[in-house]
Amino acid sequence: MNIFHKLDDFLFTIFPDLIIGGGNSLIINKLEEYYSYGPFKPKVEIKDGWVNIEIDTPTILNQEADYRKTIALCEKGNYAEAKIILEKLIEKNPTNSEYHRIRGQIFSDQGHQEQAIDSLIDALRWDPKNSWALLMMGNIFAKFKNDLPTAMRYYDQALIVNPNDNITVNNIGANLLQQGKLEEAKKYFLKAVKIDDQYPNTHFALGIIAEMEDDLFTAFLSTVQAIKVNKKKDGLYQNSVKQAFDFAKKIVETDAGRAIYQDYFHKLEREGKRKIEIHRDDAIPTAAKFEFAENYDRPNHTLRYKSNYPAVEHLIMHELVHLDLVIEARKEELNQLFISKKEHKTLFIKGLEQTIKKLSKMGVADQMIADYCSSLFEGMNRQAFNAPVDLFIENFLYKQYPKLRPYQFISLYNLLQESLKAVTDKRIVELSPKDILSKSKVYNVVNALQFRDLFGLDFIKDFQTSPSELKQANQFYEEYLQYKDDKEPAEEYELILHWAEDLKLDKYFELVNESEYRNKRTSIDNSVATEATLLNNDTKDQEIKRFEQSQQAMGTNMAVVMFMVEALQFFEKMPQKQVKEIAFEIAMKGAQGFSTDGNDYRIALIPDKVFSGYHILAYYYVSWALAIPDMLIQLQLPYDGEYQVALTIFKPNKP
Repeated sequence: MNIFHKLDDFLFTIFPDLIIGGGNSLIINKLEEYYSYGPFKPKVEIKDGWVNIEIDTPTILNQEADYRKTIALCEKGNYAEAKIILEKLIEKNPTNSEYHRIRGQIFSDQGHQEQAIDSLIDALRWDPKNSWALLMMGNIFAKFKNDLPTAMRYYDQALIVNPNDNITVNNIGANLLQQGKLEEAKKYFLKAVKIDDQYPNTHFALGIIAEMEDDLFTAFLSTVQAIKVNKKKDGLYQNSVKQAFDFAKKIVETDAGRAIYQDYFHKLEREGKRKIEIHRDDAIPTAAKFEFAENYDRPNHTLRYKSNYPAVEHLIMHELVHLDLVIEARKEELNQLFISKKEHKTLFIKGLEQTIKKLSKMGVADQMIADYCSSLFEGMNRQAFNAPVDLFIENFLYKQYPKLRPYQFISLYNLLQESLKAVTDKRIVELSPKDILSKSKVYNVVNALQFRDLFGLDFIKDFQTSPSELKQANQFYEEYLQYKDDKEPAEEYELILHWAEDLKLDKYFELVNESEYRNKRTSIDNSVATEATLLNNDTKDQEIKRFEQSQQAMGTNMAVVMFMVEALQFFEKMPQKQVKEIAFEIAMKGAQGFSTDGNDYRIALIPDKVFSGYHILAYYYVSWALAIPDMLIQLQLPYDGEYQVALTIFKPNKP
């Protein structure tokens, strides 16, 4: 088949890559490239103002099927059969460079490097611009001959042929990296990124090099980028995820995170004109929380966090940003308080009638049902307040504190897994009101959408949302994105209200201007003030004062030990079913945490005992250790050491 083009302006119109005055060689090269079909190249000739393109259609039709079959056999590793077909193709058409290149690849994969070189030389003699043949020659001399100068000669020629082919550049870097030539490899990988920053292999390799250079932070960033640009979710993706976690954990194990929040901490103390106390408090019901001094009649703000959560530096920074947002809003007198009153709770519980009936039929004690309903009310309000605000906080941390990203990655992943379990665990789903579960799932998926955008890991399908839930979550996230880059002070409250209205949750709380509210009242003891907390938005009247002097990180709390010994004796001859019932009652009783500074607790199934804080925590731990040991770790009670000591002290009664 012949195609004719007149050498005029119209030719340059339909082939915009051609340059007027660029010469005949440029025209021939471009048209050869355009009209090539697989390994088959046309013959292009310019004569008397016309371009003649001669395409060997019969050969293409005759050899194409065998060529494709050869490729398929090679991909399956069936080299013997592929080679038979390939030899026949070469016999029919020895001028086809690609046939020789494939034969060279087969020889190389079979370990016959000399024969591979001979075939690749044949490929280059027929087409000196065969970039894959040039690349393979470089690979063989670098990998098998340990002849880097010769390898570089072929690599450089490949780049002359395809200077903007990032895969060629990346593969050169990969082969140099395999040879331990870090500096040379890094140059090629950086060049490949400049050509195309959406190729995951290059970012992954740069992560490996950074680790070898003892630069874990850069290694982490490069690996996360490999995750974010990988759309295939292939083996490289899985390796990138594992590598990102490995790098992040190594960084978190250092003490570098403390320095990240120290400067920010002091800056907020100056701007807010109040001291901030930071306390480890493993008795709080959530990962971390910020208690505003104004809401607790204290001179100082208090930030509490659970020490058994990973990457607590992120938790601390997150809580500090809550304060920062409030400070900025207060400057404009726009800060608002999240108020939830008794009538809000009453209205909420009225909507739980079916759930209450179901639990009652199951034989659950009235007090346990009441505690459960309270925890649902408080938990739903926590999400309504925090979900929109947390998006702004995490975006701020990601952009303004890049050194925090490894901590943010580990911490958010852990919290996301918790939220995933809370809305998909079979037992929780069976007991939870469907409407409340659905709304909670929407809020959680919004957080998952941000985590995907920040770090590339997508857990959205794991939440098992309905189409309407996913649509709602996406709409919320899109609304957040409209605010994200130019948020004004206090605009987060707009999203709190908008989203709550859409989910019909706005009837369970109020948002009121802080200045106006505090001017009207001198005490807020009976209302819920804005509680900046990562997973919690506690009310003042529900706040259980936490003790400040809990056990030291490496110490043993002997009070807990002795209470555990008592618990072991108490449960010793009790049927496991009864122990489990007590364990569940204690868990529901402690939905909002147990205080250790003087509060008394009663358990309906143990009517003759009055428990102090440590006392109830000991029974809590022991009952689950005996009846539901597989779930003990989920309680996150920091008393493993105390329990081991208690077991050595406990002397079972002889039968």
